Order: sequence, then structure tokens, then C-alpha cells
Amino acid sequence: MALSVLAKTTELAWTLLESYKIDPLPLFRKARIDPKQMSDMSSRISQSAADNLWNNVAAVVNNPCFGLRVGQLWHPSYMHALGYAWMASSTLRTALQRLARYIHVANQAIVIELEEKDGQFSVAILNSARNKDPYWLEDGNLAILMAMCRANYGDSLDPIAVSFTHKKPDCAGDFFEYFRCPVEFNAKKCQLVLASESIDKRLPSSNPLLSQITDQEIIKYLAKLDENDIVQRVKATIIELLPDGKVTDEKVADTIFMSERTLQRKLQDVDTTFKKIMKDVRKELALKYIQDRQLTLTELSFQLGFSEISAFSRAFKGWTGLSPREYRKST
Repeated sequence: MALSVLAKTTELAWTLLESYKIDPLPLFRKARIDPKQMSDMSSRISQSAADNLWNNVAAVVNNPCFGLRVGQLWHPSYMHALGYAWMASSTLRTALQRLARYIHVANQAIVIELEEKDGQFSVAILNSARNKDPYWLEDGNLAILMAMCRANYGDSLDPIAVSFTHKKPDCAGDFFEYFRCPVEFNAKKCQLVLASESIDKRLPSSNPLLSQITDQEIIKYLAKLDENDIVQRVKATIIELLPDGKVTDEKVADTIFMSERTLQRKLQDVDTTFKKIMKDVRKELALKYIQDRQLTLTELSFQLGFSEISAFSRAFKGWTGLSPREYRKST
């Protein structure tokens, strides 16, 4: 099953790149992610697109410890209602339990494991899509988790220990400075360890009513996500395949590991067809791309998978009543 990520989370990558004086737009385009999706709190992208984006980021940022800066840039809004439910939690224990339960709002590949023993509360972050995360992703995940805990508890919170599965970097001192605790590298788990007494402290930001409201929104969102999963998976796959040429239902079905017949049946179950989704995706992308005057109409038609600009022009006029050139002049 193709996994998805909340598009809003990519704003972390955008902000990070800007902090290094790097233009984010080319890297988003390279990963085939529309930056406008960041402003849509419910929009999602494929896990593979998110991975491509962060791989691009790692390639251009000349800092082996850039993952730590990601934690400094975290904001509750990057996690849909879950971010605000976290902030309204009564204790770090309830916040971490909520995070483990609802993390798929932000990223369907992430798994949070909680374990308590001998007065220590461990939070391990795993990825169901692969055996081992790149070093910068481990760094970023734990840095974000630490930032989240301090946002609730206060900056005085120091963990008992933190560990990473990757080797010790040359900038290891930055890790000690950020986490303010013993740091282990080449460990078996990527995890943060807190004192049990710390996670049960009543938090000043606690708001039971807000927690209840946001939990309800999270549950509704997850239910809708599951219901529309097949449509979102097909849309995400079409967007990734469009620039490579002709996209067929057979090719999409193969990409998401199911037969063409099964795909057709699943789409029929939710009252849609591959042809309709393809048309909707192309129209939606065309209306977004046409506003970017840095893209020529030839480049735009290529991005949408048209073999000729004339075919794109006919399709666009059918959608809007105007040719691409006329539409661009009118906006």
C-alpha cells in the first residue's frame, strides 16, 4: 500500500532551506511537490515524494547536523489537529500516548513505540517503510520530538538519554548541546528516554476541552483518509508518473502493487474511475502551473504528461474555455 505524508510537514523543508539561503522552489519541483499544498491543512503527498524532497535537501545543505535545526523550526500547525491536541495535553504521558495513537495523521510510515521501566519512559521512532532511516531523518525526528516536549513542559526539560542508530558524526558536540544529555550513536534504536516523574507533571498548557475537540477532528480526518485512501494513492501516483510520459491505469496499478482489475473495482466502489481521476489531476495541476510564468507552455505540457503542446492546449480549452496563452494573459 502506498503511504502518504501530510503536505504541511514539507513546510519544515522549505523553512530549513530558506534558513540556509537556498531557494526551495527548484527542490520542490524536482520532487514533484506543489508548494501550494503546504497551505492546505488536509492535503497529502506520497511517502516517496517526501523522501525525494528530503534527499534533495540533504544533498544541497552542507551541514551533517542539519537535522537538529529541523527541531528548532517545528510548529504545531505542521501536524494538523494533532499538533494542537499535543499542546493541550494534560501531561507529557498523555501527549506521547496521543502521538503514538494518531501519528499517521502526519506520516503513515511512522510508528511510535512507548516503553516504561525502572522510572524511565522510552519513546522509540520507527519507520514501517524501511529497515533503517537516513541519518538526517533520525536526527530530525528526535529533534522534533524534543522540541515538542519542551514546548509543553518548558525549556528546562532534559532527557535521561538519547540514541541514534547511525555512526557518530564529526559534529557530535551539537547533539550534546541540543539534547543536554548523554547521546549514544550506533545504537539499536532511535529513541528518547525521559524520567517517568517528568512525564506525569501537570502541564500549564493543559486544556481538556480543546483536547477533546481536536481528538474528534483527528478521528474524523483519519476515518476520511482511510475511506479515500485508494483515490489519494492513485492521485499521488499519477502526479509522480505524469512527467515520465503516458500514464495508464495498468501502469498505476502496477506501481501501487495491485492488478488493473482490482484497481478498477476499488475505484468503482468509491464511485469514480481512473479516467476521471486523471482528468481531475491534470486540470488541477494545469490551473496551478499556468500561474507560474517561469514555466513555458511546452514545459507545462510536459509536466502534465502530454506528448504535444497542441494536445495540452485542446484539453486546457475544454477545461476553461480559453487557450493556455489566453488564460495566462487574463490572470
